[in-house]
Amino acid sequence: MNRKGCPDEYPISLLINGYEIAVFQLTKYNLDDWTYGYLFSEGFIQDANEIETIVINEEQSTINVSLRTNFDDEQFFSKKKHYTAGCGRGVTFFSMTDVKNFEKVTSNVSYQLSYLLKKRSEFAQNSELYLETGGMHGACIIDQTGRMTIREDIGRHNAVDKIIGYAIKNHLLPERLILLTTGRVSYEMLSKAAKFGFPVIGSRTAATKQAVQLAKYLNIEVVGYLRGKMATIYTSAGRVENDVTGEFELVINIEGGN
Repeated sequence: MNRKGCPDEYPISLLINGYEIAVFQLTKYNLDDWTYGYLFSEGFIQDANEIETIVINEEQSTINVSLRTNFDDEQFFSKKKHYTAGCGRGVTFFSMTDVKNFEKVTSNVSYQLSYLLKKRSEFAQNSELYLETGGMHGACIIDQTGRMTIREDIGRHNAVDKIIGYAIKNHLLPERLILLTTGRVSYEMLSKAAKFGFPVIGSRTAATKQAVQLAKYLNIEVVGYLRGKMATIYTSAGRVENDVTGEFELVINIEGGN
């Protein structure tokens, strides 16, 4: 495969009502979606309508957000920051203890494993930035009709924030959405998915032990190593039915992640 270029990343400062939150390494695509998703995932907003304006200045590498409500900067800056692992380093204000207080997922939706494998393949075939550079992470949501929406970024957590931002901007309900990601499902990735309420998360790679523990506690189904002839179902929420026959490597209900 011929690569046309290297992955892009830029330091971009996020400001809320004039207060700088942090500087993030981001790919300059769908930055409005990222802004909505990050602010929602981190608890700055509970609804897209709480944002009055977003001004993205690529020359100055800033994203300025005005909220309709007062921003309690002392409350958020008093919280301990947790820096995320992996490329496109980010910051989260939620600890594992905080995430355990999220609402548990009650959706009774279920899917066949063959369907998840098929959609994972479609996801890979339609990840344009990855196909161009070979160095991007992606996240996508699949709705109940099978329609897929993809967002990409140098950072796996940024890509998830972008797709969550797309979902809340369009007032999508999580009950019948699947989240797929190319990245490792770590605790901060699980927390983002849990905050929105995804019932099923699939990844082409592993989930960490901490993420699996949180997923089980919050009743979220996590399926890792979604590849051609293999999959690992880390949890036991009953939302994935194994309908794959023949030569296939399936591991079910692991007590911990990698």
